[in-house]
Amino acid sequence: MIHPTAIVDAKAEIDSNVEIGPYTVIAGDVQIGAGTVIGSHVTIDRYTTIGPDCTIFQHAAIGAVPQALKFKGEKTYVKIGRGTTIREFVTIHRGTGFGGGVTEIGEENFLMAYCHIAHDCFTGQGVVFANAASLGGHIKVGNYATLGALVGVHQFARIGDHAFVGGVSAVTKDVPPYVLASGTPRAKLYGLNLVGLKRHHFPEKTILALKRTYRILFRLGLTLNEGIERVKAEVDQIPEVMNVIKFIKSSQRGLTR
Repeated sequence: MIHPTAIVDAKAEIDSNVEIGPYTVIAGDVQIGAGTVIGSHVTIDRYTTIGPDCTIFQHAAIGAVPQALKFKGEKTYVKIGRGTTIREFVTIHRGTGFGGGVTEIGEENFLMAYCHIAHDCFTGQGVVFANAASLGGHIKVGNYATLGALVGVHQFARIGDHAFVGGVSAVTKDVPPYVLASGTPRAKLYGLNLVGLKRHHFPEKTILALKRTYRILFRLGLTLNEGIERVKAEVDQIPEVMNVIKFIKSSQRGLTR
């Protein structure tokens, strides 16, 4: 299943049920799981682990050293989760010794053409990146979040679970879970991601609780601390509401409002 023009290092650990297309280059210290299909002209550098049942399209580049001036060649890693699709010209860089050492893409992610994932980023399960969405370093993206085309996310920012960021947006601060955000030069919030919540079969009771939480936190002119206290007093403390509060309390960059 390996095309004769592909160059595969003898130290690469590749399952027998992997397909590798023409002119692809795979370095040593690479692991590729069963059922993964790799197209033509793909480059996979050292210290990269790719899970089973992934699909990697032509000209993707995975595991290159990070674009970080402080990087000194230390041994760092890229991990790609099961069932992830990586489209044309996507770039995913290794972690850094000063940033945790690992760039990790979760299971069943869908990275459309020309996306860039910088060093030390982490994505959860079922994340979607539309064309040319880009993450700076040290970014965390929650489960089932979606980034529209040409979205740029500032380093160290976070995107919460089930959040949706509209295309051509600039994310400079944390985007809370379950919300819609969009805009330049800085993204703003535009309510809950109701379409996404319904597609993932959130109960109506949960959606109503999140609506009340959103209104208290972001529409009444309260400080975040005041809003959190009112949410605790007035809204059922279901797991999704608690997830929002935990996210806000742990913010380091501040919140998109």
